[in-house]
This record gives sequence, C-alpha cells and structure tokens, in this order.
Amino acid sequence: MNNLRQQFIAFSVSAGVLRFGEFTTKAGRQSPYFFNAGLFHEGATLAQLAQFYAQTLLDSGVEFDMLFGPAYKGITLASATAVALAGKGRNTSFAFNRKEAKDHGEGGTIVGAKLRGKVVIIDDVISAGTSVRESVDMIRAAGAEPCAVLIALDRMERSGKDGALSASSAVQEVGREFNIPVISIGNLEDLFGYLSGPGADPELAKHTDAVAAYRARYGVESA
Repeated sequence: MNNLRQQFIAFSVSAGVLRFGEFTTKAGRQSPYFFNAGLFHEGATLAQLAQFYAQTLLDSGVEFDMLFGPAYKGITLASATAVALAGKGRNTSFAFNRKEAKDHGEGGTIVGAKLRGKVVIIDDVISAGTSVRESVDMIRAAGAEPCAVLIALDRMERSGKDGALSASSAVQEVGREFNIPVISIGNLEDLFGYLSGPGADPELAKHTDAVAAYRARYGVESA
C-alpha cells in the first residue's frame, strides 16, 4: 500500500464509514465489512474525503477537463472534489444530473457546467455499474468523452450471485465495457493490509480471517 491508500483506509475506519462485523450486501452476500460513503456527512470529514479524491485523481495522470457526479451521492462527491482540486491549483468545472428532468426554468437533467471535453465520473463505489452506464450515456449524448471513473473503494469482488458468479468484478467489467480506467482511492487489498499489517489495531485485526475468507470466496485477482 502506498501512504495515501493507508491514510484513506485509516480515515474511513476512524470516521465510522468503514465498519467490520456482519453485514448483508446489495448482492445478498454476508460480508465481514461494510463501506458507506453516505456517512461522510460532516464538513470536516467531507473536506478530508475530497482531498483523497483530488489527490488520487491528480496522481493517476489521467487527462481531464471536468467532473461529473451521478445522482445522488456523486453530486456531493464531485462538488467537494472540485473544491479540493481548486485548493491544489487545478480549477475544474463540474456537473451532475437530476433523477427527473426539470420542465421549467433551464429545464433538462444536467445541472452545472456544460458537459465538454474529457469528463471524469465520480462516485462512491461500483456495485452493478448501473449509474456509470447511465452517466456514460449522458456524457456521450452531450458530445463529451467519459475518460475515467473515480471511486472511493473497490471491493474487488466477483459480480453476480452465488451459483452464477462472474470471473470479473463490476469494476473490471465497467472498465472493459467503456475502455476507460476505473481509479479507486483504496481497495480490498489495502483494507486487508490495514488489518493484517504490522502495528494493526488488535481489535480490528481479529476480523482478518473473516475478510480473508470472504476474499477467497468472492475476490478477483486484480482491480
């Protein structure tokens, strides 16, 4: 793990956003951990999260012109990341979508800057990839180019349901389908390293075996 990734996992745990125990995922799996970016609901934690998004995007080397946040969580994430990028000397426009088209005023479904050039889609995680696909369609319909997806945590697990599991993760499938990179601030390997590495909190380290078993059952080799 590089230092930024280590800091992100530690930050998510301390903020109560990354939790360990027994949780049921959207896919119906019993997971030993749960990540809920919606719990970054205070100014200080949101500001710090945006710093991680901004620095990860800059470090990626991806060339981009603007940000796009799919409704609903992506709205706050894209907005906050634009502020963080400005603080790092990169003034970047952003836009987001409404779930329902507005039939008065400026109308339409897109709010913010006009979609143009190379656009980075910003969201919290990719589960089924639905919001990314919808975002790609909107961006292309406006004549712009989706150039990357930036997420907080890549769970690095096979998509589908038990009995019909894919060999790939939703993140991998999205990357291949649209031929764009999916960049994550942290992933399951970083999380596992945080639990099992030297100096790990003993209370958290006791979840290592459960996470390892989950990874063995559902994990993919690489993001």
